[in-house]
Amino acid sequence: MTDRPPSATDVLIVGAGIAGASLAAVLAPWRRVVLAEAEDVPGYHATGRSAAFWHETYGGPYVQPLTLASLETLLNPDPAFSDHPFLSPRSALTIGRTSEAAAVDAFVAEFQAKGVDVERMSGAAVATKIPRLRPEWSEAAYEDACRDIDVGGLHAAYLRAAKRAGALLATRAPLRKARRVGDGWRVELGEEEIGAAVIVNAAGAWADEVAAACGIAPRGIQPYRRTVLQVRLDVAVPAELPLVIHVGGQFYFKGESSGRVWLSPHDETPSIAHDVAPEDWDVATAIERMQSVVDWPVAAVERKWAGLRSFAPDRIPVFGPDPHEDRFIWCAGQGGFGIQTAPAIAGLLAAQLGAPPPSGAIGRVDPLPFAPARFT
Repeated sequence: MTDRPPSATDVLIVGAGIAGASLAAVLAPWRRVVLAEAEDVPGYHATGRSAAFWHETYGGPYVQPLTLASLETLLNPDPAFSDHPFLSPRSALTIGRTSEAAAVDAFVAEFQAKGVDVERMSGAAVATKIPRLRPEWSEAAYEDACRDIDVGGLHAAYLRAAKRAGALLATRAPLRKARRVGDGWRVELGEEEIGAAVIVNAAGAWADEVAAACGIAPRGIQPYRRTVLQVRLDVAVPAELPLVIHVGGQFYFKGESSGRVWLSPHDETPSIAHDVAPEDWDVATAIERMQSVVDWPVAAVERKWAGLRSFAPDRIPVFGPDPHEDRFIWCAGQGGFGIQTAPAIAGLLAAQLGAPPPSGAIGRVDPLPFAPARFT
């Protein structure tokens, strides 16, 4: 363990990925916090395997308010939190074949109605954004405001802020079992036992397992395997290439450095919670789908990895008190957009746990649509 947990705490946060770390940082100035991580280091699973972008339309219209509200923290952080921004310029194209023009139209209309700055493109205008684009991929929605995220830097900043505010981080400390005692919980945490007034379940793919260990009914948080790889090309592709996403959800890719690209087949293979690895079939599928869009010969697969994205049944994040046990708090189901929504979710949830209400754009987000009670 990084820190030996005390005998008691106000809030025990289970999971030290981006969800748990961001909540600990916001809440620790106001409550005693222990951040418990089952692995040797925080952020080993989903957080450490992110495709690392902020994309306002990613995740759909219900996630968009959380993404937009998080922008200011990521782009212009408080100097006490970070002396540099966590975002760098990119841009995004949501593209489709000629036969998918109606789907692109619907995408643009849906998000323009929410105030997103998204521009409809077609034909030659699309080809100017993507070198050697195949002509049938003629329809697109362009977003200039897409950004890359320094995921490692953001996660580390949250951990530092939590520590400065007095939060304790315990690694190699899985929650084995918890029982209600009086006004709180007695928790078996690794080889230790700790008392906690409140448990926050920020365990990602393990969220339903943690709930079961606490005697709480699961919320149907399902992990899915997602594959990402870095390839070196036999053609020159600029690093500032837009993030390119299929309107039908079959792939995404973006420039990583000159002649190198990150890509994913946008796979969602149901999985149990474990340390996943990429499958050769998914790697091959990713390359095939990219090459159906662009004439880019692949020289080598330089890196490949997989992570778990976890979704609630309605694919919307779940945060707030369990409807049957108000001392058990959910912070789960962030899918692939947990990094870009972390500031908003942390601010809104911390306010429910005793921190001051968030100001600015985060304070204007209604948390009710994300409450666990929606499943009852």
